[in-house]
Amino acid sequence: MDHGASLGARGRSVDQRDGVVPEGAAVSVFDDRVPAVGRLQPGLLDALRRAAVDAERDGIRLRINSGWRSPAYQRQLWQDAIVKYGSRGEAARWVATPETSAHVTGEAVDIGPREAAAWLSEHGAAYGLCQIYRNEPWHYELLCEAVCDGCPPMFADPTEDPRMRP
Repeated sequence: MDHGASLGARGRSVDQRDGVVPEGAAVSVFDDRVPAVGRLQPGLLDALRRAAVDAERDGIRLRINSGWRSPAYQRQLWQDAIVKYGSRGEAARWVATPETSAHVTGEAVDIGPREAAAWLSEHGAAYGLCQIYRNEPWHYELLCEAVCDGCPPMFADPTEDPRMRP
């Protein structure tokens, strides 16, 4: 998905201030200067940082492809998805509305590269980090109970997630 700057609400281009991470410029989980990282919920950020330190020991670098997003940025992604997928129903399988997105509240991250997402899929529960959607192996959220109970079964896609209903 292209996370470059694009036109947002009120005609202002969405940019790094809105949580945009330019394509190919995934950032470290330790880079608080980047709003996509610095505006994540503290518990999620702490869990990501602990996981990143351990992943590094295994030769894996966790990078954030997308984290916190402004409502304007999420709205733009939603509108772009409707165009790309041809309907709201199909778009909802891949992108949440600004009202329902865990990215807007700073409670979700998209992790890359592939090997980092795979490492987190295998080890994430120990930090409370869980893949939520089967069709989005990069999308992780903090579920504290996962530390003791393991991650819950994944939804096939966001349309099965009751939180995605406004």
